[in-house]
Amino acid sequence: MIKLLKAIYRRLFFFYHRQAFFPGWLGIMVNPFYFARKGLAKHVSELAGHINGKTLDVGCGSKPYAHLYHSDEYVGLEIDSPQSRASKKADYFYDGNLFPFADETFDSVVANEVFEHVFNPDQFLNEVFRVLGPGGNVLLTMPFVWDEHEQPYDFARYSSFGIRALLEKHGFEIIEQRKSMDDIRVIFQLLITYIYKKTVTRSARINFLITLLLMAPFNLLGELLFLITPRNPDLYLDNIVLAKKVDRT
Repeated sequence: MIKLLKAIYRRLFFFYHRQAFFPGWLGIMVNPFYFARKGLAKHVSELAGHINGKTLDVGCGSKPYAHLYHSDEYVGLEIDSPQSRASKKADYFYDGNLFPFADETFDSVVANEVFEHVFNPDQFLNEVFRVLGPGGNVLLTMPFVWDEHEQPYDFARYSSFGIRALLEKHGFEIIEQRKSMDDIRVIFQLLITYIYKKTVTRSARINFLITLLLMAPFNLLGELLFLITPRNPDLYLDNIVLAKKVDRT
């Protein structure tokens, strides 16, 4: 019986984790960040083929997208803190300044929903450039329209023009630049996030019921209205940028 219960728990945990980062139709019912995560999963999946060789994931968290990339070796890096060491899957930790790797160690670098938490973006991009081999690719995602989160370590929002200018300034050539959820669903995600922050509790069961009763209807309505309303590329949830390291000289 105990083995059966453990097996059921593992399956439920896997299902919840899957719906958290790769939400399908069931994600409408259980994920308060359904639109944001759905958009990120779509674009990261489509661009993942450009990430290969030895890959560095900066701010790796639980490494939710690692299986998408064509990496020979996958290395996770996190800020050194008790929380990171206890709950995240990092292979290395650092102080938020210099990456603990030699020059040109990696063939590709990814940073998913991390750049807004970087207080020193120039130094960060210099470090990405330094550890990346010649012609290596970097894949970045970051919010454009989103509430403050992980306070007090939420420092910036970047427009599509701002992130392009920063990357080009630091020796990267833009290969592809995308905007995620540039339609009516951005409005619904903001509304749902507002409800979530005003109702979230410490109980996972209560949070599940609140999501099901209060937020799932807005997820469904947003999907339906998306089918009949125009897109708006000036208002969107996330930037997704694929860039290549080029010679600075």
